[in-house]
Amino acid sequence: MQQLKSKWQRSLLVAGAVSAMWLAGCGQPPAEAPNAAADITIANTTSGQVKGVLEGDILAFKGIPYAAPPVGDLRWAPTQAMPAWDGVRDASEYGADCMQEPFPSDAAPLGTQPDEDCLVVNIWRKAKPASESLPVVFWIHGGGFVNGGSSPDVYDGSPFAEQDTLFVSLNYRLGRFGFFAHPAVTAEAKGMLGNYGYMDQVAALEWVRDNIANFGGNPNDVTIMGESAGGFSVINLMTAKQSQGLFHKAIVMSGGGRARMGGMRGINEAPEGQLSGEQIGLNFAAFHGIEGEGAEALAAMRALSQEAVTNKLSMIQLFRPDPGPQTYVGGPLMDGEMIAGQQSAVIAAGGAAKVPVLIGTTSMDIGFLGGATKDEVFAQFGDMADEMRATYDPSGELPLDVLRATIGADQSMNEPAHFVAREMTKHGQDAWVYRFSYVAESMRAEWPGAPHATDIPFFFDTVKAKYGDALTAQDARAADNALQAFANFVKTGNPNPAGSDAWPTYQGAHGPIMDFDTNGDATVKDDPWQARLSVLTKFLDAQ
Repeated sequence: MQQLKSKWQRSLLVAGAVSAMWLAGCGQPPAEAPNAAADITIANTTSGQVKGVLEGDILAFKGIPYAAPPVGDLRWAPTQAMPAWDGVRDASEYGADCMQEPFPSDAAPLGTQPDEDCLVVNIWRKAKPASESLPVVFWIHGGGFVNGGSSPDVYDGSPFAEQDTLFVSLNYRLGRFGFFAHPAVTAEAKGMLGNYGYMDQVAALEWVRDNIANFGGNPNDVTIMGESAGGFSVINLMTAKQSQGLFHKAIVMSGGGRARMGGMRGINEAPEGQLSGEQIGLNFAAFHGIEGEGAEALAAMRALSQEAVTNKLSMIQLFRPDPGPQTYVGGPLMDGEMIAGQQSAVIAAGGAAKVPVLIGTTSMDIGFLGGATKDEVFAQFGDMADEMRATYDPSGELPLDVLRATIGADQSMNEPAHFVAREMTKHGQDAWVYRFSYVAESMRAEWPGAPHATDIPFFFDTVKAKYGDALTAQDARAADNALQAFANFVKTGNPNPAGSDAWPTYQGAHGPIMDFDTNGDATVKDDPWQARLSVLTKFLDAQ
Protein backbone atom coordinates (compact mmCIF):
# COMPACT_ATOMS: atom_id res chain seq x y z
CA MET A 1 0.00 0.00 0.00
CA GLN A 2 1.09 3.50 -0.65
CA GLN A 3 0.02 6.67 1.10
CA LEU A 4 -0.21 10.19 -0.23
CA LYS A 5 1.03 12.36 2.60
CA SER A 6 2.08 16.00 2.57
CA LYS A 7 1.45 16.45 -1.11
CA TRP A 8 -2.22 15.82 -0.46
CA GLN A 9 -2.47 18.23 2.43
CA ARG A 10 -3.15 21.94 2.48
CA SER A 11 -3.56 24.29 5.34
CA LEU A 12 -7.02 24.49 6.98
CA LEU A 13 -9.29 26.96 5.25
CA VAL A 14 -9.03 30.36 6.87
CA ALA A 15 -11.43 32.99 5.63
CA GLY A 16 -9.23 35.87 4.59
CA ALA A 17 -10.35 39.39 5.45
CA VAL A 18 -10.03 42.03 2.75
CA SER A 19 -9.47 45.48 4.16
CA ALA A 20 -12.18 48.12 3.89
CA MET A 21 -9.69 50.54 2.35
CA TRP A 22 -8.94 48.09 -0.47
CA LEU A 23 -12.66 47.41 -1.01
CA ALA A 24 -13.27 51.11 -1.33
CA GLY A 25 -10.64 51.31 -4.04
CA CYS A 26 -8.18 53.38 -2.00
CA GLY A 27 -5.60 55.00 -4.23
CA GLN A 28 -8.07 55.87 -7.02
CA PRO A 29 -8.77 59.55 -7.63
CA PRO A 30 -11.33 60.39 -4.91
CA ALA A 31 -13.38 62.70 -7.12
CA GLU A 32 -14.29 59.94 -9.62
CA ALA A 33 -17.35 57.74 -9.24
CA PRO A 34 -16.72 53.97 -9.19
CA ASN A 35 -16.54 52.48 -12.64
CA ALA A 36 -18.69 49.36 -13.12
CA ALA A 37 -16.04 47.92 -15.43
CA ALA A 38 -13.47 48.13 -12.61
CA ASP A 39 -15.82 46.74 -9.94
CA ILE A 40 -15.02 43.03 -9.60
CA THR A 41 -18.42 42.40 -8.01
CA ILE A 42 -20.17 43.32 -11.26
CA ALA A 43 -20.21 40.93 -14.22
CA ASN A 44 -22.00 40.79 -17.56
CA THR A 45 -24.26 37.97 -18.70
CA THR A 46 -26.17 37.47 -21.92
CA SER A 47 -29.29 38.74 -20.11
CA GLY A 48 -27.78 41.67 -18.23
CA GLN A 49 -25.41 42.68 -15.46
CA VAL A 50 -25.24 41.05 -12.02
CA LYS A 51 -23.64 42.26 -8.80
CA GLY A 52 -22.12 39.72 -6.46
CA VAL A 53 -20.57 40.06 -3.05
CA LEU A 54 -17.13 39.67 -1.49
CA GLU A 55 -17.07 37.07 1.28
CA GLY A 56 -13.59 37.34 2.75
CA ASP A 57 -11.23 36.72 -0.15
CA ILE A 58 -13.92 34.92 -2.17
CA LEU A 59 -16.13 36.60 -4.76
CA ALA A 60 -19.60 35.04 -4.89
CA PHE A 61 -22.49 35.51 -7.29
CA LYS A 62 -25.70 33.79 -6.25
CA GLY A 63 -29.15 33.30 -7.72
CA ILE A 64 -28.26 34.24 -11.32
CA PRO A 65 -31.08 33.14 -13.67
CA TYR A 66 -29.75 30.94 -16.45
CA ALA A 67 -33.20 30.40 -17.97
CA ALA A 68 -36.69 31.83 -17.99
CA PRO A 69 -38.87 30.90 -15.01
CA PRO A 70 -40.53 27.55 -15.90
CA VAL A 71 -43.99 28.68 -14.85
CA GLY A 72 -47.35 29.14 -16.57
CA ASP A 73 -47.13 27.95 -20.17
CA LEU A 74 -43.47 26.96 -19.55
CA ARG A 75 -44.44 24.34 -16.96
CA TRP A 76 -43.56 21.04 -18.73
CA ALA A 77 -41.84 22.81 -21.60
CA PRO A 78 -38.19 22.74 -22.71
CA THR A 79 -35.93 25.21 -20.94
CA GLN A 80 -36.16 28.71 -22.45
CA ALA A 81 -33.61 31.52 -22.54
CA MET A 82 -33.81 34.16 -19.82
CA PRO A 83 -35.12 37.49 -21.14
CA ALA A 84 -32.91 40.53 -20.75
CA TRP A 85 -33.27 42.74 -17.68
CA ASP A 86 -32.48 46.39 -17.17
CA GLY A 87 -29.90 47.69 -14.74
CA VAL A 88 -27.74 45.61 -12.42
CA ARG A 89 -29.40 42.57 -10.84
CA ASP A 90 -28.55 41.75 -7.24
CA ALA A 91 -26.68 38.42 -6.98
CA SER A 92 -25.76 38.41 -3.30
CA GLU A 93 -28.34 35.83 -2.12
CA TYR A 94 -29.37 32.36 -3.21
CA GLY A 95 -32.40 32.07 -5.43
CA ALA A 96 -35.17 29.67 -4.47
CA ASP A 97 -34.38 25.98 -4.66
CA CYS A 98 -36.71 24.12 -6.98
CA MET A 99 -40.18 23.18 -5.81
CA GLN A 100 -40.28 20.12 -3.57
CA GLU A 101 -41.40 18.78 -0.21
CA PRO A 102 -38.34 19.02 2.07
CA PHE A 103 -37.89 16.14 4.48
CA PRO A 104 -36.48 16.43 8.02
CA SER A 105 -33.71 13.83 7.73
CA ASP A 106 -32.10 15.43 4.65
CA ALA A 107 -28.32 15.38 5.05
CA ALA A 108 -28.13 18.72 3.19
CA PRO A 109 -30.99 20.90 4.47
CA LEU A 110 -32.12 23.62 2.09
CA GLY A 111 -31.29 27.24 2.80
CA THR A 112 -34.24 28.69 0.86
CA GLN A 113 -37.99 28.31 0.52
CA PRO A 114 -38.60 26.09 -2.55
CA ASP A 115 -40.44 27.60 -5.49
CA GLU A 116 -41.24 26.73 -9.09
CA ASP A 117 -39.27 29.79 -10.24
CA CYS A 118 -35.85 28.33 -9.46
CA LEU A 119 -33.57 28.04 -12.49
CA VAL A 120 -30.47 29.78 -11.18
CA VAL A 121 -26.73 29.26 -10.90
CA ASN A 122 -24.27 30.31 -8.19
CA ILE A 123 -20.59 31.10 -8.74
CA TRP A 124 -17.55 31.32 -6.45
CA ARG A 125 -13.97 32.29 -7.24
CA LYS A 126 -11.09 34.05 -5.57
CA ALA A 127 -11.20 37.83 -5.57
CA LYS A 128 -7.58 37.72 -6.76
CA PRO A 129 -7.38 34.49 -8.78
CA ALA A 130 -4.16 32.84 -9.91
CA SER A 131 -5.40 32.97 -13.49
CA GLU A 132 -7.77 35.09 -15.54
CA SER A 133 -9.25 31.88 -16.98
CA LEU A 134 -9.87 29.39 -14.18
CA PRO A 135 -10.88 25.74 -14.55
CA VAL A 136 -14.60 25.37 -13.83
CA VAL A 137 -16.43 22.93 -11.53
CA PHE A 138 -20.11 22.41 -12.42
CA TRP A 139 -21.92 20.85 -9.43
CA ILE A 140 -25.17 18.88 -9.79
CA HIS A 141 -26.86 18.10 -6.47
CA GLY A 142 -28.52 14.82 -5.58
CA GLY A 143 -31.80 14.05 -3.87
CA GLY A 144 -33.43 11.28 -5.89
CA PHE A 145 -34.64 13.79 -8.51
CA VAL A 146 -37.33 14.92 -6.02
CA ASN A 147 -35.29 16.77 -3.38
CA GLY A 148 -32.18 18.92 -3.07
CA GLY A 149 -30.93 22.28 -4.21
CA SER A 150 -27.85 24.45 -4.50
CA SER A 151 -28.34 26.42 -1.26
CA PRO A 152 -27.26 23.96 1.50
CA ASP A 153 -24.23 25.08 3.51
CA VAL A 154 -22.36 21.85 2.72
CA TYR A 155 -22.47 22.78 -0.99
CA ASP A 156 -20.71 26.10 -0.50
CA GLY A 157 -18.20 26.54 -3.31
CA SER A 158 -15.70 28.68 -1.40
CA PRO A 159 -13.21 25.88 -0.57
CA PHE A 160 -13.03 24.88 -4.24
CA ALA A 161 -12.51 28.55 -5.11
CA GLU A 162 -9.65 28.69 -2.61
CA GLN A 163 -8.01 25.98 -4.74
CA ASP A 164 -7.96 28.35 -7.73
CA THR A 165 -10.94 26.87 -9.48
CA LEU A 166 -14.22 28.56 -10.33
CA PHE A 167 -17.17 26.74 -8.80
CA VAL A 168 -20.68 26.74 -10.31
CA SER A 169 -23.78 25.12 -8.81
CA LEU A 170 -27.27 25.02 -10.26
CA ASN A 171 -30.88 24.20 -9.56
CA TYR A 172 -32.88 22.02 -11.95
CA ARG A 173 -36.55 21.06 -11.98
CA LEU A 174 -37.47 18.18 -9.67
CA GLY A 175 -40.27 15.71 -9.14
CA ARG A 176 -43.33 16.17 -11.33
CA PHE A 177 -42.00 19.52 -12.54
CA GLY A 178 -38.81 17.92 -13.84
CA PHE A 179 -39.97 14.51 -15.05
CA PHE A 180 -43.49 14.26 -16.41
CA ALA A 181 -45.48 12.96 -19.36
CA HIS A 182 -49.12 13.28 -20.43
CA PRO A 183 -50.80 12.92 -23.84
CA ALA A 184 -51.73 16.62 -23.79
CA VAL A 185 -48.08 17.62 -23.28
CA THR A 186 -47.06 15.29 -26.11
CA ALA A 187 -49.72 16.79 -28.38
CA GLU A 188 -48.49 20.30 -27.70
CA ALA A 189 -44.99 19.19 -28.74
CA LYS A 190 -42.91 22.28 -27.93
CA GLY A 191 -39.75 20.24 -28.31
CA MET A 192 -38.19 17.41 -26.31
CA LEU A 193 -40.50 15.75 -23.82
CA GLY A 194 -40.39 14.29 -20.34
CA ASN A 195 -36.95 15.04 -18.93
CA TYR A 196 -37.27 18.73 -18.13
CA GLY A 197 -34.77 18.52 -15.27
CA TYR A 198 -32.16 17.16 -17.65
CA MET A 199 -33.00 19.87 -20.19
CA ASP A 200 -32.30 22.40 -17.42
CA GLN A 201 -28.87 20.88 -16.77
CA VAL A 202 -27.92 21.15 -20.43
CA ALA A 203 -29.24 24.74 -20.58
CA ALA A 204 -27.12 25.63 -17.54
CA LEU A 205 -24.04 24.14 -19.20
CA GLU A 206 -24.80 26.20 -22.31
CA TRP A 207 -25.09 29.26 -20.06
CA VAL A 208 -21.65 28.45 -18.63
CA ARG A 209 -20.24 28.14 -22.13
CA ASP A 210 -21.64 31.53 -23.11
CA ASN A 211 -21.04 33.48 -19.89
CA ILE A 212 -18.43 32.00 -17.60
CA ALA A 213 -15.49 33.84 -19.16
CA ASN A 214 -17.06 37.07 -17.87
CA PHE A 215 -16.68 35.69 -14.33
CA GLY A 216 -13.08 34.55 -14.80
CA GLY A 217 -13.75 30.95 -15.82
CA ASN A 218 -12.52 28.95 -18.81
CA PRO A 219 -15.46 27.62 -20.87
CA ASN A 220 -13.09 25.12 -22.46
CA ASP A 221 -12.13 23.55 -19.13
CA VAL A 222 -15.34 22.46 -17.39
CA THR A 223 -15.62 19.51 -15.00
CA ILE A 224 -19.13 18.22 -14.36
CA MET A 225 -19.51 16.76 -10.87
CA GLY A 226 -22.52 15.24 -9.15
CA GLU A 227 -23.54 12.93 -6.32
CA SER A 228 -26.32 10.32 -6.23
CA ALA A 229 -29.02 11.64 -8.61
CA GLY A 230 -26.41 14.26 -9.52
CA GLY A 231 -23.90 11.50 -10.29
CA PHE A 232 -26.54 9.69 -12.33
CA SER A 233 -27.02 13.02 -14.14
CA VAL A 234 -23.29 13.26 -14.86
CA ILE A 235 -23.39 9.84 -16.50
CA ASN A 236 -26.40 10.93 -18.53
CA LEU A 237 -24.59 14.08 -19.64
CA MET A 238 -21.66 11.91 -20.67
CA THR A 239 -23.94 9.80 -22.88
CA ALA A 240 -26.48 12.38 -24.16
CA LYS A 241 -25.82 13.97 -27.54
CA GLN A 242 -27.24 17.33 -26.40
CA SER A 243 -24.42 17.90 -23.90
CA GLN A 244 -21.40 16.85 -25.93
CA GLY A 245 -18.65 19.47 -26.06
CA LEU A 246 -20.03 21.38 -23.07
CA PHE A 247 -17.67 19.74 -20.54
CA HIS A 248 -14.18 18.27 -20.51
CA LYS A 249 -13.89 16.10 -17.36
CA ALA A 250 -16.37 14.23 -15.16
CA ILE A 251 -16.63 13.29 -11.48
CA VAL A 252 -19.29 10.73 -10.52
CA MET A 253 -20.02 10.34 -6.81
CA SER A 254 -22.27 7.37 -5.97
CA GLY A 255 -24.01 7.72 -9.32
CA GLY A 256 -24.41 4.11 -10.43
CA GLY A 257 -23.54 3.40 -14.05
CA ARG A 258 -25.29 0.14 -14.85
CA ALA A 259 -28.77 -0.23 -16.30
CA ARG A 260 -31.51 1.00 -14.02
CA MET A 261 -33.00 -1.82 -11.98
CA GLY A 262 -36.33 -2.87 -13.48
CA GLY A 263 -35.60 -0.99 -16.69
CA MET A 264 -36.65 2.53 -17.59
CA ARG A 265 -40.14 3.56 -18.66
CA GLY A 266 -40.67 5.69 -21.72
CA ILE A 267 -43.05 8.51 -22.58
CA ASN A 268 -45.69 6.16 -23.98
CA GLU A 269 -44.26 2.71 -23.30
CA ALA A 270 -42.81 0.83 -20.35
CA PRO A 271 -41.22 -2.48 -19.35
CA GLU A 272 -43.66 -5.32 -18.74
CA GLY A 273 -45.69 -4.82 -15.58
CA GLN A 274 -45.04 -1.06 -15.44
CA LEU A 275 -46.98 1.98 -16.56
CA SER A 276 -45.87 4.38 -19.27
CA GLY A 277 -45.06 7.98 -18.42
CA GLU A 278 -48.21 9.19 -20.15
CA GLN A 279 -50.42 6.78 -18.21
CA ILE A 280 -48.91 7.98 -14.95
CA GLY A 281 -49.56 11.55 -16.08
CA LEU A 282 -53.19 10.65 -16.75
CA ASN A 283 -53.37 9.18 -13.24
CA PHE A 284 -52.00 12.42 -11.83
CA ALA A 285 -54.52 14.51 -13.74
CA ALA A 286 -57.39 12.25 -12.64
CA PHE A 287 -56.28 12.60 -9.02
CA HIS A 288 -56.95 16.32 -9.42
CA GLY A 289 -60.25 15.77 -11.24
CA ILE A 290 -58.85 16.66 -14.67
CA GLU A 291 -59.99 14.51 -17.58
CA GLY A 292 -59.18 14.47 -21.26
CA GLU A 293 -56.03 14.56 -23.38
CA GLY A 294 -56.31 17.92 -25.13
CA ALA A 295 -55.34 21.52 -24.61
CA GLU A 296 -58.01 22.11 -21.97
CA ALA A 297 -56.60 19.34 -19.80
CA LEU A 298 -53.09 20.75 -20.13
CA ALA A 299 -54.30 24.25 -19.25
CA ALA A 300 -56.04 22.86 -16.17
CA MET A 301 -52.89 21.06 -15.03
CA ARG A 302 -50.80 24.16 -15.56
CA ALA A 303 -53.33 26.11 -13.48
CA LEU A 304 -52.73 23.82 -10.49
CA SER A 305 -50.76 25.39 -7.65
CA GLN A 306 -47.17 24.30 -7.24
CA GLU A 307 -48.14 22.72 -3.93
CA ALA A 308 -50.83 20.64 -5.68
CA VAL A 309 -48.33 19.44 -8.29
CA THR A 310 -45.84 18.48 -5.60
CA ASN A 311 -48.51 16.83 -3.43
CA LYS A 312 -45.93 16.13 -0.69
CA LEU A 313 -43.67 14.14 -3.03
CA SER A 314 -40.25 13.62 -1.42
CA MET A 315 -37.60 10.94 -0.90
CA ILE A 316 -39.78 9.52 1.86
CA GLN A 317 -42.77 9.11 -0.46
CA LEU A 318 -40.55 7.52 -3.11
CA PHE A 319 -39.92 4.58 -0.83
CA ARG A 320 -43.30 4.61 0.88
CA PRO A 321 -45.69 5.45 -1.95
CA ASP A 322 -49.24 6.45 -1.23
CA PRO A 323 -51.89 3.81 -1.95
CA GLY A 324 -53.81 4.16 -5.17
CA PRO A 325 -52.75 4.72 -8.81
CA GLN A 326 -49.15 5.80 -9.43
CA THR A 327 -48.90 9.55 -10.07
CA TYR A 328 -45.12 10.12 -10.43
CA VAL A 329 -42.92 8.58 -13.11
CA GLY A 330 -40.06 7.97 -10.64
CA GLY A 331 -37.37 10.02 -12.35
CA PRO A 332 -35.83 10.23 -15.84
CA LEU A 333 -37.75 8.78 -18.79
CA MET A 334 -36.54 7.01 -21.91
CA ASP A 335 -37.49 9.78 -24.30
CA GLY A 336 -35.55 8.80 -27.42
CA GLU A 337 -33.69 12.12 -27.34
CA MET A 338 -32.01 12.98 -24.03
CA ILE A 339 -32.03 9.28 -23.12
CA ALA A 340 -32.04 7.25 -26.30
CA GLY A 341 -30.92 3.97 -24.71
CA GLN A 342 -29.66 2.40 -21.52
CA GLN A 343 -26.67 4.42 -20.38
CA SER A 344 -24.64 1.29 -19.66
CA ALA A 345 -25.12 0.10 -23.24
CA VAL A 346 -24.03 3.48 -24.60
CA ILE A 347 -20.93 3.43 -22.38
CA ALA A 348 -20.04 -0.15 -23.35
CA ALA A 349 -20.37 0.74 -27.04
CA GLY A 350 -17.93 3.63 -26.65
CA GLY A 351 -20.62 6.27 -27.03
CA ALA A 352 -19.77 8.28 -23.93
CA ALA A 353 -17.89 11.58 -24.03
CA LYS A 354 -14.15 11.05 -24.39
CA VAL A 355 -13.13 12.81 -21.19
CA PRO A 356 -11.16 11.84 -18.07
CA VAL A 357 -13.41 10.31 -15.40
CA LEU A 358 -13.10 10.14 -11.62
CA ILE A 359 -15.71 7.82 -10.10
CA GLY A 360 -16.37 6.28 -6.71
CA THR A 361 -18.67 5.40 -3.85
CA THR A 362 -18.83 5.38 -0.06
CA SER A 363 -18.00 2.33 2.04
CA MET A 364 -21.61 1.90 3.23
CA ASP A 365 -23.38 3.17 0.15
CA ILE A 366 -27.03 2.89 -0.77
CA GLY A 367 -28.75 0.02 -2.53
CA PHE A 368 -32.08 -1.77 -2.51
CA LEU A 369 -32.54 -5.50 -2.76
CA GLY A 370 -35.69 -7.43 -1.92
CA GLY A 371 -36.06 -10.84 -0.34
CA ALA A 372 -37.84 -11.87 2.84
CA THR A 373 -35.37 -14.70 3.39
CA LYS A 374 -31.82 -15.46 2.32
CA ASP A 375 -33.11 -18.05 -0.11
CA GLU A 376 -35.25 -15.37 -1.75
CA VAL A 377 -32.29 -13.00 -1.89
CA PHE A 378 -30.04 -15.47 -3.67
CA ALA A 379 -32.81 -16.82 -5.90
CA GLN A 380 -32.75 -13.46 -7.70
CA PHE A 381 -29.39 -14.45 -9.17
CA GLY A 382 -30.70 -17.54 -10.97
CA ASP A 383 -28.01 -20.00 -11.99
CA MET A 384 -25.47 -18.00 -9.99
CA ALA A 385 -27.39 -18.27 -6.70
CA ASP A 386 -24.97 -20.77 -5.16
CA GLU A 387 -21.90 -18.80 -6.27
CA MET A 388 -23.36 -15.59 -4.85
CA ARG A 389 -24.15 -17.35 -1.56
CA ALA A 390 -20.64 -18.78 -1.32
CA THR A 391 -19.19 -15.33 -1.98
CA TYR A 392 -21.38 -13.10 0.17
CA ASP A 393 -22.44 -15.41 2.99
CA PRO A 394 -20.08 -18.41 3.12
CA SER A 395 -20.69 -19.11 6.81
CA GLY A 396 -24.43 -18.48 6.61
CA GLU A 397 -24.15 -16.19 9.62
CA LEU A 398 -24.52 -12.78 7.97
CA PRO A 399 -27.73 -11.08 9.16
CA LEU A 400 -30.37 -10.81 6.47
CA ASP A 401 -30.57 -7.01 6.58
CA VAL A 402 -26.78 -6.70 6.27
CA LEU A 403 -26.76 -9.17 3.39
CA ARG A 404 -29.42 -7.24 1.49
CA ALA A 405 -27.71 -3.91 2.13
CA THR A 406 -24.29 -5.23 1.07
CA ILE A 407 -25.42 -6.85 -2.17
CA GLY A 408 -27.76 -3.93 -2.86
CA ALA A 409 -24.96 -1.37 -2.55
CA ASP A 410 -22.60 -3.49 -4.62
CA GLN A 411 -25.22 -3.92 -7.33
CA SER A 412 -26.36 -0.29 -7.40
CA MET A 413 -23.13 1.60 -6.71
CA ASN A 414 -19.86 -0.24 -6.11
CA GLU A 415 -19.71 -2.61 -9.07
CA PRO A 416 -21.18 -0.04 -11.50
CA ALA A 417 -18.37 2.40 -10.60
CA HIS A 418 -15.86 -0.23 -11.68
CA PHE A 419 -17.96 -0.98 -14.76
CA VAL A 420 -17.85 2.65 -15.90
CA ALA A 421 -14.09 2.87 -15.28
CA ARG A 422 -13.51 -0.43 -17.09
CA GLU A 423 -15.51 0.55 -20.16
CA MET A 424 -14.06 4.06 -20.31
CA THR A 425 -10.57 2.57 -20.13
CA LYS A 426 -11.37 0.13 -22.94
CA HIS A 427 -12.22 3.08 -25.16
CA GLY A 428 -9.03 5.00 -24.44
CA GLN A 429 -10.15 7.30 -21.64
CA ASP A 430 -8.34 7.83 -18.34
CA ALA A 431 -10.37 6.73 -15.33
CA TRP A 432 -9.70 6.64 -11.61
CA VAL A 433 -11.77 4.83 -8.96
CA TYR A 434 -12.04 5.80 -5.31
CA ARG A 435 -13.87 4.65 -2.21
CA PHE A 436 -14.67 7.01 0.63
CA SER A 437 -14.42 5.07 3.90
CA TYR A 438 -13.87 7.86 6.40
CA VAL A 439 -16.43 8.38 9.16
CA ALA A 440 -16.42 11.57 11.22
CA GLU A 441 -15.15 10.76 14.70
CA SER A 442 -18.35 12.02 16.30
CA MET A 443 -20.42 9.53 14.26
CA ARG A 444 -18.41 6.33 14.66
CA ALA A 445 -20.62 4.90 17.40
CA GLU A 446 -23.57 5.22 14.99
CA TRP A 447 -22.08 4.43 11.56
CA PRO A 448 -19.98 1.28 10.95
CA GLY A 449 -19.07 2.70 7.54
CA ALA A 450 -19.50 5.86 5.50
CA PRO A 451 -23.19 6.12 4.52
CA HIS A 452 -24.40 7.44 1.19
CA ALA A 453 -23.75 11.21 0.78
CA THR A 454 -21.59 11.54 3.92
CA ASP A 455 -18.56 12.07 1.68
CA ILE A 456 -19.86 15.38 0.31
CA PRO A 457 -18.78 17.65 3.22
CA PHE A 458 -15.29 16.13 2.99
CA PHE A 459 -14.82 16.47 -0.76
CA PHE A 460 -16.15 20.04 -0.46
CA ASP A 461 -14.21 20.68 2.76
CA THR A 462 -17.38 22.05 4.34
CA VAL A 463 -17.03 19.75 7.36
CA LYS A 464 -17.16 22.69 9.77
CA ALA A 465 -20.64 23.54 8.50
CA LYS A 466 -21.67 19.90 8.84
CA TYR A 467 -20.14 18.93 12.21
CA GLY A 468 -19.63 22.25 14.00
CA ASP A 469 -18.00 21.92 17.41
CA ALA A 470 -17.79 18.13 17.00
CA LEU A 471 -15.24 18.53 14.20
CA THR A 472 -11.86 16.99 15.06
CA ALA A 473 -8.36 17.50 13.68
CA GLN A 474 -8.56 14.09 11.99
CA ASP A 475 -11.87 15.04 10.36
CA ALA A 476 -10.27 18.21 9.02
CA ARG A 477 -7.28 16.27 7.67
CA ALA A 478 -9.58 13.81 5.91
CA ALA A 479 -11.36 16.75 4.27
CA ASP A 480 -8.00 18.21 3.27
CA ASN A 481 -7.01 15.05 1.44
CA ALA A 482 -10.40 14.60 -0.21
CA LEU A 483 -10.75 18.14 -1.53
CA GLN A 484 -7.16 18.20 -2.75
CA ALA A 485 -7.71 15.09 -4.87
CA PHE A 486 -10.82 16.51 -6.51
CA ALA A 487 -9.23 19.94 -7.01
CA ASN A 488 -6.19 18.35 -8.67
CA PHE A 489 -8.48 16.51 -11.05
CA VAL A 490 -10.45 19.66 -11.88
CA LYS A 491 -7.28 21.57 -12.63
CA THR A 492 -5.28 18.92 -14.50
CA GLY A 493 -7.51 15.96 -15.36
CA ASN A 494 -5.47 13.88 -12.91
CA PRO A 495 -6.22 13.54 -9.16
CA ASN A 496 -2.55 13.18 -8.27
CA PRO A 497 -0.45 16.12 -7.08
CA ALA A 498 1.92 17.52 -9.66
CA GLY A 499 4.82 15.15 -10.27
CA SER A 500 3.15 12.16 -8.63
CA ASP A 501 1.61 9.01 -10.10
CA ALA A 502 0.83 7.38 -6.76
CA TRP A 503 -2.83 6.91 -7.69
CA PRO A 504 -2.74 5.04 -11.00
CA THR A 505 -5.43 5.01 -13.62
CA TYR A 506 -7.85 2.10 -13.58
CA GLN A 507 -6.11 -1.18 -14.37
CA GLY A 508 -9.08 -3.55 -14.48
CA ALA A 509 -9.95 -6.51 -12.21
CA HIS A 510 -11.54 -4.10 -9.74
CA GLY A 511 -8.36 -2.33 -8.76
CA PRO A 512 -6.41 -0.40 -7.77
CA ILE A 513 -8.52 2.19 -5.99
CA MET A 514 -7.88 5.19 -3.80
CA ASP A 515 -9.34 4.64 -0.35
CA PHE A 516 -10.03 7.78 1.65
CA ASP A 517 -9.63 5.60 4.67
CA THR A 518 -10.76 5.45 8.29
CA ASN A 519 -7.55 7.13 9.46
CA GLY A 520 -8.15 10.21 7.35
CA ASP A 521 -5.43 9.23 4.86
CA ALA A 522 -5.59 8.76 1.10
CA THR A 523 -4.30 5.25 0.48
CA VAL A 524 -3.85 3.39 -2.80
CA LYS A 525 -4.71 -0.30 -2.60
CA ASP A 526 -6.15 -3.20 -4.53
CA ASP A 527 -9.88 -3.22 -3.95
CA PRO A 528 -10.48 -5.42 -0.87
CA TRP A 529 -13.93 -6.23 -2.28
CA GLN A 530 -12.43 -7.54 -5.51
CA ALA A 531 -13.64 -11.15 -5.08
CA ARG A 532 -17.28 -10.34 -4.47
CA LEU A 533 -17.43 -7.60 -7.08
CA SER A 534 -15.94 -9.97 -9.66
CA VAL A 535 -18.74 -12.48 -9.06
CA LEU A 536 -21.33 -9.71 -9.32
CA THR A 537 -19.72 -8.44 -12.54
CA LYS A 538 -20.07 -11.92 -14.00
CA PHE A 539 -23.79 -11.85 -13.22
CA LEU A 540 -24.42 -8.27 -14.40
CA ASP A 541 -22.44 -8.67 -17.63
CA ALA A 542 -24.71 -11.58 -18.54
CA GLN A 543 -27.92 -9.58 -18.12
